Amino acid sequence: MNTMNQSSPRVNAGNGALSQSVGTSSRSSLPLVETTGLVKSFREGAAPALDHLDTRVVGGAITGLAGPDGAGKTTLMRLLAGLLLPTAGSIRVLGFDPTTQPEEIRSRIGYMPQRFGLYEDLSVMQNLQLYAELRGIIGEERQASFDRLLTFTDLKRFQERKAGALSGGMKQKLGLACALVSKPDLLLLDEPSVGVDPISRRDLWKMVQDLVGEGIGVIWSTAYLDEVELCDAVILLHEGKKIFDGPPKELTDRVRSRTFQLLVANNRRKILADALRSPAVVDGVVQGDHIRLVLKEGSSQEGIEQFADDRHLRAVAPRFEDAFVDTLGGLPKEESLVASTMPHLEHDGGTVIDAHDLTKRFGHFVATDRVTFSVNRSEIFGLLGPNGAGKSTTFKMLCGLLKPSSGTARIVGIDFRKSGSAARNRIGYMAQKFSLYGDLTVQQNLDFFSGVYGLQGKRRSSAIDRMIHAFGLENHLGNASGQLPLGFKQRLAMACALMHEPDVLFLDEPTSGVDPITRRQFWLHINGLVEKGVTVMVTTHFMDEAEYCDRIGLVYRGKLIALDTPDALKRSVKSADLSDPTMEETFIRIIQRFDTANENKK
Repeated sequence: MNTMNQSSPRVNAGNGALSQSVGTSSRSSLPLVETTGLVKSFREGAAPALDHLDTRVVGGAITGLAGPDGAGKTTLMRLLAGLLLPTAGSIRVLGFDPTTQPEEIRSRIGYMPQRFGLYEDLSVMQNLQLYAELRGIIGEERQASFDRLLTFTDLKRFQERKAGALSGGMKQKLGLACALVSKPDLLLLDEPSVGVDPISRRDLWKMVQDLVGEGIGVIWSTAYLDEVELCDAVILLHEGKKIFDGPPKELTDRVRSRTFQLLVANNRRKILADALRSPAVVDGVVQGDHIRLVLKEGSSQEGIEQFADDRHLRAVAPRFEDAFVDTLGGLPKEESLVASTMPHLEHDGGTVIDAHDLTKRFGHFVATDRVTFSVNRSEIFGLLGPNGAGKSTTFKMLCGLLKPSSGTARIVGIDFRKSGSAARNRIGYMAQKFSLYGDLTVQQNLDFFSGVYGLQGKRRSSAIDRMIHAFGLENHLGNASGQLPLGFKQRLAMACALMHEPDVLFLDEPTSGVDPITRRQFWLHINGLVEKGVTVMVTTHFMDEAEYCDRIGLVYRGKLIALDTPDALKRSVKSADLSDPTMEETFIRIIQRFDTANENKK
């Protein structure tokens, strides 16, 4: 069998961040997966979910699967796993046809779907035992597999804990362990790192890369495009069609010399909005005190010098995400319809959210420990932290969804303990997981939540009509909300949170799992709302989104361990070996520093 060496990006465990270093992986010349003219249609007359897809995946490598929501990524995964039948074309997995020879491949592949089927009332060990039974793993082989997987995922000390009590990162590790019970030749991972903090994400990558070193082939679907840069190859899908297939660097190089950074002292959100309307600009994001812009092919940097003094303009290295957005045609040239429908909030500035010594105990466990901070009017405040750190508990106390054990939470000066209903009427809340009624239609959810927020008569019908138009929900009103694509679920959830025109908007991981273009559109809305006087508090595991925040509070082990602007936090971790830290590297370094300081106290 012929093999060839290929340089492969790897996790740099030394600085604790997702970064590229050169490694070597041996690839088989025989593909693990090969599709020819693959078509999958779900409804007659509708556009196919996959449209004549030709691709091949080799072993001993990680192949990334990227694309916008609805591009066909999950459909492809399910076809490869033999869970769907193709409409046309052919599939070969490990040399077999999954439609006619499913038993030949079932024991040789591991599949971790987007919503992995852990049994939350069962312990870690009981989940592993169940999947071993399903795979026919028995006797000494089973015990050896359990020992290997529990050590590999660092779950041995948690094997008696119920799966439902695990943090998000630990659940994903357990899901990966269940997919690996039979040590497969091919591992299919459908967005395994969604909702997982940077530290757990790094651990997942290290585990998967170790598997690749053993010769296993991996297909990794992801919404995090910095992860795609770590893959040996990437398949980029859009509307069911393949628009790129090859090494990530090959696509990234297409925007080389077209990526720039502007230093912006003030009004960065407004300047970004203005820049995105320029024909010369295809993409743009906030990065601390800077704005990162990608120019349209053929445009010169003169097209963006109008937005800042050219002395503060510098070329920067391209990222895969820059090329991804450019390949898909760039961001639409539009203002936020959501913000345009909202009135300007009359205010005199001042504190809008005030947390003082906020503490929450569950029995002997302290989830949030004397957290204190305040948020000013028209500020975007980010609350970050690893899974299980206490940020969602803090968030829920500030929203009035949990009663503090001690301390106070005030919204616009109103104490939740004394006037909870008055405080709740001033806020909009978008939950971490889709919290609307999945069996109700889009229209029924809008009707229900408008009533919950006390809207009546013409004001109620007007608010619903505005939200339908602003979020483009017209063609989905009769659809059950639980069956919507993820991006539309998030639109509906935000529509329900905004229809009563709140002063404060709480967003708990609002863009988890959605593609970069959809994320950009959400932040276009958020930035527009802030310009109208709305105050926003957000949690996120996308570290590039943290750059949009005016200030960030980092919660770890129930405590607020850092509070400052994104750039100030990045400066605080600069060192000889980390001269230009990313937000993700900053997040990890601050936590490592806290752990080291506490170890020294023992």
